[in-house]
Amino acid sequence: MFEKKDYRLVGNSSLLVSPITLGTMTFGDQNTQEEAFHQLDFAIDQGINCLDVAELYPVPPKADTYTKTEIIIGNWLKYQKREELVLSTKVAGPRRDLSWIRGGPLSLDRKNIIESVEKSLQRLQTDYVDLLYLHWPERNVPMFGQYKFDPEMEYRDGKKINWVSIEEQLNTLSELVSSGKARFIALSNEWSWGVMEFIRIAREKGLPVICNIQNNYSLLNRVAELGLTEIMYREGISFFPYSPLGFGHLTGKYLKNPEEKGRVNLFKGYAQRFDKPGVPKAVESYSALAADMGVSPTSLALSFVYHQWFVKSTVIGATSIEQLKENIEAYALRLDDSVLKRIDDIHLRCMNPAP
Repeated sequence: MFEKKDYRLVGNSSLLVSPITLGTMTFGDQNTQEEAFHQLDFAIDQGINCLDVAELYPVPPKADTYTKTEIIIGNWLKYQKREELVLSTKVAGPRRDLSWIRGGPLSLDRKNIIESVEKSLQRLQTDYVDLLYLHWPERNVPMFGQYKFDPEMEYRDGKKINWVSIEEQLNTLSELVSSGKARFIALSNEWSWGVMEFIRIAREKGLPVICNIQNNYSLLNRVAELGLTEIMYREGISFFPYSPLGFGHLTGKYLKNPEEKGRVNLFKGYAQRFDKPGVPKAVESYSALAADMGVSPTSLALSFVYHQWFVKSTVIGATSIEQLKENIEAYALRLDDSVLKRIDDIHLRCMNPAP
């Protein structure tokens, strides 16, 4: 489906990526290694050259499955032309209860970042990753469904928490770039202030500048449009949105059957970002629009994200080849101005119900 002429340049890097990136966070839990290999082979056959991985995958993160995704990818990579792929991984930070990862992880200090990357490379059976992400900020910011900044979170037991500085994080990332273990660096689940600080400090200190941001973005969460898109435009930073189907909600399947098999019901409590009162109303409205158009809700939701001017490559995931095929085929759908206006009308009535 995709050819090299369809590939896009990622920010200030030399990386060329397909318009779709294969997400892998089901590999090792919902998908076996055999199923994962089938998805990977199918994606490559479709011209997808970019793989999104993380040390804590699969999700939801658990002590008995952590690292399995990277191990599966590493086993598959042994039989591929590594230089033709754009491979990422992510360093898990503190502020989440992940005690099985590096004993904490306690912080995004040099020790933790270096250890994370070296172990990821061993599991991935490669000498380098093309994109290295910090999976989420170390400092106090709203995360994973939170949307209000709370200054009180700066303190614990009445004492101000000393976060590892952005400059220190950049110094360690620079070391990894210089050693060849990471070609380029990027941020995930980051907010506008953090993005600008990473850019400002890197330029002032002569350190590597981020080339990409990977944040949640869908018809249910367009928060990135409230400031971050201008930063990306003016600073030359690319955007890889994840969860374009809103944890499966935008397929409409949970409207038809609230107990439908899927991650929302398989992992109770994990999809809290979407457990908001405005979500069903928004999904119902978008599903009705899709029906008027004669397309599936899935295709409508994916096409909307795929063809945004600021989107470089969209991270999609699936638990079956049939789902993956439908998701990739949705790229061929282009929404005209009249449909986009109707989408914006719905958005203004149900704005960002799952931020």
